[in-house]
Amino acid sequence: MRITVFGATGNVGSRVVAEALARGHEVTAVVRDPAKPHGLPSTVALAVGDARDPGDVTRIAAGHDLVITATRPAPGSEHELTAATRGLLDGLAGTGVRLIAVGGAGSLTVPGSEGTVLVESPGFPDEIRPIALACGEQLDLYRADGKVDWTYLSPAALLEPGVRTGRFRLGLDELLVDAEGNSAISMEDLAIALLDEAESPAHRRARFTVGY
Repeated sequence: MRITVFGATGNVGSRVVAEALARGHEVTAVVRDPAKPHGLPSTVALAVGDARDPGDVTRIAAGHDLVITATRPAPGSEHELTAATRGLLDGLAGTGVRLIAVGGAGSLTVPGSEGTVLVESPGFPDEIRPIALACGEQLDLYRADGKVDWTYLSPAALLEPGVRTGRFRLGLDELLVDAEGNSAISMEDLAIALLDEAESPAHRRARFTVGY
């Protein structure tokens, strides 16, 4: 499979790239500034572009089977996530190229809460509320789109670098928690779940989640 990755140099994106390469896929990583060190493997092709620009998206995705986006704006620039989502959807409309987006956990419903979403639950950290709300807007844009074959992956509440175990659970719109009420997934295992979905699509035009 030929895969384009936006956000390939980030914490999640770099692990997605590593997992895709380990499975034998061809990967093109999109960078805004080719002069900056990127730390990507030499087997990865580089393309210069911006997810916010539909023309860039169309050009870079040509000849590819799948686009993965794992972009995360810097604090204070959360609005860029909406712009990137619009750019990706507009750029891929009519191309037949599938899109998988790594989103956020804030829009998942909390188990036993009668439908309360995580970002609205008591004690949700104020410092990550802006990106959680931006991810909610991002998901709304996908759900309103009728032209692109998209999938939206929400991680568990705690997403950190860790160990690649291959042991996790999948869900849909409800936050996955363990017996102690914790919700977590490593970035390495999230990458496995994403590439599993890429290779064997099970959530087309839908959101799913992954957790321990």
